[in-house]
Amino acid sequence: MATMSVELRDEVVACIPSLRAFAASLVGVGDRADDLVQEALVKAWANIGSFKQGTNMKAWLFTILRNTFYSAHRKAKREVQDVDGQYSSALAEHPGQIGHLDFEDFRMALDELPEDQREAVILIGASGFSYEEAAEICGCAIGTMKSRVNRARNRLSEILDVTSADEFGPDRTAHAALTTSSVPTVKLSAMD
Repeated sequence: MATMSVELRDEVVACIPSLRAFAASLVGVGDRADDLVQEALVKAWANIGSFKQGTNMKAWLFTILRNTFYSAHRKAKREVQDVDGQYSSALAEHPGQIGHLDFEDFRMALDELPEDQREAVILIGASGFSYEEAAEICGCAIGTMKSRVNRARNRLSEILDVTSADEFGPDRTAHAALTTSSVPTVKLSAMD
């Protein structure tokens, strides 16, 4: 951290009333304005080495204060106020290990499909193409594409031993833990 000369310090101190007035115009009179001025002065002090002697100290400090305000404003727009903890208590995440293992099982099952069925189910289920678009990509009729997707889904169900859409999502232990703590669960549905 650079040292500040007495002249620079006096120049900064002389700008404080103007900084307070500017901060009050941005956030209103009170503690928030004082906090904004304080934060700007701390930043200015930490970066005093970048200030060029002979330039306008007041303009430099106003720029720092303005940038500090807008940075805080952008950050606040991305944050959620949760004073009483109600929002955070409703958040739950399923254990990642199970999902990773399920994905590996799915990937291996996908590899067992014939190439035309694997291609069809990836185009429709994973890439989001319509049956018409997928049929055009593969150079086949729409009915052929629908048939390939249906056979692929049935074969994946057999390989993965899935009998209903209720089997997607958390396992019984995770589901019990989530419902016992009165946290809402998100149910994953089967591919359409």
